[in-house]
Amino acid sequence: MNQHHLLDQVVAIAKAAGEAAMIIYQKDFNIEYKGDDSPVTDADLAAHAVIVKGLKALTPHLPILSEESADISWEERRTWEEYWLVDPIDGTKEFIKKNGEFTVNIALIKQGKPVLGVVDAPALNETYFAEASLGAFKQDSQGIHSLKVTKKANKGLIRVVGSRSHPSPDLAAYLEQFEAVDMVPKGSSLKLCLVAEGKADIYPRLGLTSEWDTGAGHAVAEIAGASITQIDGSPLTYNQKAQYLNPYFIVSALLD
Repeated sequence: MNQHHLLDQVVAIAKAAGEAAMIIYQKDFNIEYKGDDSPVTDADLAAHAVIVKGLKALTPHLPILSEESADISWEERRTWEEYWLVDPIDGTKEFIKKNGEFTVNIALIKQGKPVLGVVDAPALNETYFAEASLGAFKQDSQGIHSLKVTKKANKGLIRVVGSRSHPSPDLAAYLEQFEAVDMVPKGSSLKLCLVAEGKADIYPRLGLTSEWDTGAGHAVAEIAGASITQIDGSPLTYNQKAQYLNPYFIVSALLD
């Protein structure tokens, strides 16, 4: 399967999952809470079912790790060289608030690195998608556009994208290094996509996330030219440890 075809098919799967989520979004829906008090809705489960069915048909040989089916032992996962990483609905709190800033996320991980990613925002009619050999793109009502980060010096006014639902107490201290900042609030994995399309300069994530929250947006931002590292400058990797939590990380278009 060539990479164009694979990316097109994953975009189609993500959009189908987004359509399933929108049917529920536009009416009353059930909200339940997991053991960690994070919410889950009927839309999470509906999108999960669409994605798993689609990916199994597309690449039956590849395992799938989804937030909604994450009970897979480390003994099994550590043998994976390539797999799908899925968050059926990222930004469930945004979904519940009905502000539109939720996304469907599908990433292909190879040897710990995202090499393909699709971020669909069905309520906004926007889809971000990227593949390492093809580039990064955005599709909206105006068509398909190539994505490239806007590189700028680490001085002057810095546009900082942050979370609507998860403000970090460490963020203010981190931002003291900049002369002036303009905060751009945004929900879900759209934060990574804003850096990818040049609408933000940096996204410091100084709070907890899971690997499925970031895999697809990571692919889009990095392929568009952003730097994505842990606080110490080392790469942000996937499926390299037993637990799913990411370390703090920085998505940046700032020049070194």
